[in-house]
Amino acid sequence: MIHLYCGDGKGKTTAAFGLALRWAGRGGRAVIAQFLKGADSGERYALAHVPGVTLLPVPETIKFVFAMDEEEKAAARAESRALLAGALAALEGGCGLAVLDECCGALSTGLLTEEEVLAFLDRCPPEAEMVLTGREPPRALLERAGYVTEMVKRKHPYDRGVQARIGVEW
Repeated sequence: MIHLYCGDGKGKTTAAFGLALRWAGRGGRAVIAQFLKGADSGERYALAHVPGVTLLPVPETIKFVFAMDEEEKAAARAESRALLAGALAALEGGCGLAVLDECCGALSTGLLTEEEVLAFLDRCPPEAEMVLTGREPPRALLERAGYVTEMVKRKHPYDRGVQARIGVEW
C-alpha cells in the first residue's frame, strides 16, 4: 500500500514517523529517507534509538533549493537519488515499510523527477508499505495511493510571526 500524507498543514512528517514507530513496535523493520531536511530533528533523535528503524543519512544542515547554486542543486539531486536507492536496498533487504519524507517537495523543486519516484515504487516489493509526505503531490501519486491524508492548515503561530519552536515544529 502507498500512504500519502500531504497538504499545507503541520504533522505530515510526525504522522509518517508515527507509523514507522508503530511498525517497529510490532516487530517490523522500517527505513526512513528524508529529502530537503537536515539532521537536526527531534523525531530523528528519538527514532535513532528504536530497534528496527533505519534512518538513512542526511546532511547536518541543508539550504533551501532556491538559495542553491547550480552545483549545489546537482549535488542535492544526486543525494536525493542516493536516498531512493538506499530505501530500495533496505526494502529488498527485508524492511517492510519505507518513509520517503518530503518526497513531494523533492519532486516540486526538481531534486527528483516523477519518473524516478514512480520507477522506485514499481521496483518496491509488492508487500511493502510506502509512506510519502509533502505538499502538492502529483496526480500520479494521488492515483496510486491507497491512503491519502491531507493536513490542512487553518491557523498556525507562524502566521503571527512566531518562529518554529524546538520540540514542537522540529
